[in-house]
Amino acid sequence: MEAFPHLRRVGDGWAYDAVTFAPWVSVRDAGKGEQDEKDDDDGRGTTAKTTNAFVSKEAWIDVFARATGQFVNRARNDLASGREDAETRAEAFERAFDAALEKCARAETSEEEIEALCRSETNGGGAFGAPWTGINCLELCRVRDGMLRRLGFEDCFASVKREENATALKALRGVLDRLDAVESDSERLLEVVRGCFAGNIFDLGAAASAELYDNGGVDFAATVLKLKGRPWCVDDFDAMQSRFASKTHAKAIVFVDNAGADVCLGMIPFIRELIRRGTEVVVAANSVPSINDITALELEEQIIPFLKSDELGDATLKDAIESGRLRVVASGSDMPVIDLRYLSKEIVEEARDADLVVLEGMGRGIETNLYARFSIDSVKLAMVKHKEVATLLGGELYDCVCKFDEGDC
Repeated sequence: MEAFPHLRRVGDGWAYDAVTFAPWVSVRDAGKGEQDEKDDDDGRGTTAKTTNAFVSKEAWIDVFARATGQFVNRARNDLASGREDAETRAEAFERAFDAALEKCARAETSEEEIEALCRSETNGGGAFGAPWTGINCLELCRVRDGMLRRLGFEDCFASVKREENATALKALRGVLDRLDAVESDSERLLEVVRGCFAGNIFDLGAAASAELYDNGGVDFAATVLKLKGRPWCVDDFDAMQSRFASKTHAKAIVFVDNAGADVCLGMIPFIRELIRRGTEVVVAANSVPSINDITALELEEQIIPFLKSDELGDATLKDAIESGRLRVVASGSDMPVIDLRYLSKEIVEEARDADLVVLEGMGRGIETNLYARFSIDSVKLAMVKHKEVATLLGGELYDCVCKFDEGDC
């Protein structure tokens, strides 16, 4: 595994911490309470000026606990494993994960015990070598996914991903036509970004959005209309728009998030807009299934064929795919969050000559990497589906994040 080549360095060390958003209170942070405003020269990549920068450990453990039921339900109905004991294994997962969260929450549990627990349940994925810095969303995602895989649930969201991909693709032509009717480049870019937010609500790893799905699904067009107006809780859109107006990026690496409306109706139109501007696009998706996140294989098998089909009839996408200016590469990740120090060799090689990186989704673009800094232009786009995250960012549930940082080139 290798590091993303454009992460900013400070001296000989990394100015990067995967959990640059709201590190949890751990031994090293005990007693700090509120965090004073700070700049990005602390070597941790925490670049925004923040107050109350630390969410309590109890609150974040509650975030994972509230989402556990969705995983248990999906596991019970898992068909991908080809085994008939899904109910028994799902219950075993629920007991094990609940016990792990309970142990992490106990005041008497030492940092060493928490580290041993978390690392013992890891699935041996790409970021296993990351130094232990305390409990955080990345570590607990790794524990949860590791437990599921240990119990034989390699991809218990496979069926819902396939169904949502098929449904969303049927609506893609209409979404593209509505965007094409917007003549102004700046106004169209805004509508494309708003579409990214609306698509990102399809997230079965967050309790609030999973409940919306279970209660009848989410209508993409209706979600666009109901989006929170500007300013969003993180709103760098004007800076992004200005930069895009003055610079045509040669090559973009776009890390995508969820299957269904997220990638099909949110990110595909965004990617298409980049291509129309003259940018070569490499889509980076998970190598291994996790929650309802799209994988590189699913993109290649379920989505790319439709994008170049006569049924969709989109010359921009078809030409880009056939010429190789739009392609998919596995990121090396096996979680719904990402540590950019541990990526596949293939995506690292693709990124060497890129001048734009896009991180989409709450896991990759907020809860990890919101304040990660790069030597190239960077964009983070996501809808906020954890109220604790929204509060920390000074917003509300279903608020939006458009973070833009200009690089050195």
